[in-house]
Amino acid sequence: MIEAVAQGIIPMIIFVVVLWALISGGKVYENFTKGALRGLRISVELLPTLIGLLVGVGVLRASGALDAFCGIVGRGTRYIGFPAQVVPVAVIKIFSSSAATGLMLDIFRSCGVDSYEGLLAALILSSTETLMYTISIYYMSVKVTGTRWTVAGALFSMAAGIVGSVLVLGFVTKM
Repeated sequence: MIEAVAQGIIPMIIFVVVLWALISGGKVYENFTKGALRGLRISVELLPTLIGLLVGVGVLRASGALDAFCGIVGRGTRYIGFPAQVVPVAVIKIFSSSAATGLMLDIFRSCGVDSYEGLLAALILSSTETLMYTISIYYMSVKVTGTRWTVAGALFSMAAGIVGSVLVLGFVTKM
């Protein structure tokens, strides 16, 4: 039953939207093509930012700077329940969710899926946001140039997600 609903929900939503547009007298196909063209333009405008983020993450990983930084930070964070193996996941998640997922999979292979490190990496990925990607996408699409407190607030929320992940996992593993 649930599988049938899950398979039919998207077509049903599309059908309802098209039906609603037809009933209200809207130009369905014309509006669809205008929206698709606008989406394509936005994608082309965002492409340099996406390439820059991917290249930056690749350079950090290939140069060894990320490992060096995370090794230094990891020496201090292990005492608060944040092992050095997980530090790169938190750092890279700021820039790229797919790269952070790759790091999490590396932790799964080396430490195990049910290990403390694996569980913490999974919790961090699910409780934090890809900050720089999201900020750049939203601000570039609406042409905002001054971020004000956005980056500071986003980094604070990222830190709160990490602290929350460590606390929750510490509580759950002690049960």
